[in-house]
Amino acid sequence: MLTLENVETSYGTSQVLFGINLTLNEGHLVTLMGRNGMGKTTTVRTIMGLTPAKAGTIRFKGETITAKRPYQIGRAGIALVPEGRQIFPTLSVRENLIATAANRAERKGPWDLDKVYARFPRLKDRANQLGNSLSGGEQQMLAIGRALMTNPTLLILDEATEGLAPMIRQEIWSVLAELKAEGQTTLVIDKNLDDMARLADDNYVIVKGQIAWHGDVAAMRAEDNFAEKYLGV
Repeated sequence: MLTLENVETSYGTSQVLFGINLTLNEGHLVTLMGRNGMGKTTTVRTIMGLTPAKAGTIRFKGETITAKRPYQIGRAGIALVPEGRQIFPTLSVRENLIATAANRAERKGPWDLDKVYARFPRLKDRANQLGNSLSGGEQQMLAIGRALMTNPTLLILDEATEGLAPMIRQEIWSVLAELKAEGQTTLVIDKNLDDMARLADDNYVIVKGQIAWHGDVAAMRAEDNFAEKYLGV
């Protein structure tokens, strides 16, 4: 569904990505891991057209999207839950959810307010509250709900559970498990290795702007000192 081939990205004269290759198949949940500052968020920004690639090719559902604008990529069916949530602070929960809503579902049961509220009951309880009055966990639920309201073919979560309390983290992972069971294709960046391993079909590790390791969960568990080697400080 999504392929990155030899993608390079720079911020001005500072190159950050050096030939990224990544493949995400339909219905799979794929993780992108690495220490801070290695290029994970830049990879996501490049996919979304927020920081355009300087070289290489990005294809989505067979179409080249390398030079497309962010709104075109969103309309093509890619939704982002960004790092830091970035909800609209002065809009209500309901307004946040409907602000970018679109029915471009490719399968039965498109996402709408009722379906998001059923998945995240707290959002229904707080439908008329402003976004900036929510807790961090509630804001993350809102950011995920807002992305789902676009009915994406591909859902990307950058730091899916960063800074959240353990109970909220588990709630988010439960939702991601349900989405995977429903066939949602997902790319996840996170630091909770055990939680990701329970869901992932494929895993990539980025080190200094390059893919340094790629494999399934069995290969990851067989790798000596995987966490210390690729994720430790």
